[in-house]
Amino acid sequence: MPYTKRPDKRKMDEIRGIRAEVGIIPNANGSALFAFGDTVAIAAVYGPKPLHPQHLQEPDTGIIRCVYNMLPFSVTERARPGPSRRSKEIGLVSGNALAAVVDLKRFPGTVIDVEIMILQANASTRCAGINAAAMALADAGIVMKEMVTSVSIGKIDDKIVTDVVGDEEYYSEGEGSTDIPFTITSNSKAITHLQLDGKIQVSRFKEAVEAAQKACAKVLDYQIRALKGEKIDETKK
Repeated sequence: MPYTKRPDKRKMDEIRGIRAEVGIIPNANGSALFAFGDTVAIAAVYGPKPLHPQHLQEPDTGIIRCVYNMLPFSVTERARPGPSRRSKEIGLVSGNALAAVVDLKRFPGTVIDVEIMILQANASTRCAGINAAAMALADAGIVMKEMVTSVSIGKIDDKIVTDVVGDEEYYSEGEGSTDIPFTITSNSKAITHLQLDGKIQVSRFKEAVEAAQKACAKVLDYQIRALKGEKIDETKK
């Protein structure tokens, strides 16, 4: 059977309801919540502060140290607490995606700690985490060249779909599923993070890039509105 209907009845290019808010953790320098539907991430930023041990400091620049974790009960089957290989990898790629737009040369010898926590998961967790972290950096007043926005694009059977959910990640009929998380900058439209789980033809990949650019433009609007003080919650619609 060809893939014609999404599990939550969204259009192929439609993102889930967004929830976005900044300043949710009082003792952090900056913090934010971002959700795609029932995938909910929070992020907190601490720093910049001197990096210890001192021999790890970079004399001409600062670094971003990003930690990503999922709460044990964020998924249906209890996740093992503590860092895993997957969480370390996502923390690394998330930090790289964010570092591309932060003016780290303003903070030589320092570290900016970014803590991402997934409260509830239904796919696209790294994208929600990056969106929350970008908002938290801006909330902390960290100098950024531009914003970054993240979204997952899938190829499900022969369809290009936006903001993949868990059932779509594991779709196995026809051509099966491919999941491609993108992170794109707000002004230059550069891709600072791209991963690919599955297979896709070059022509279809170009379609996926175009879909990611359109979706990220929509998500960026929510991020900016939240940074201006609006509390957004469209997840219940």
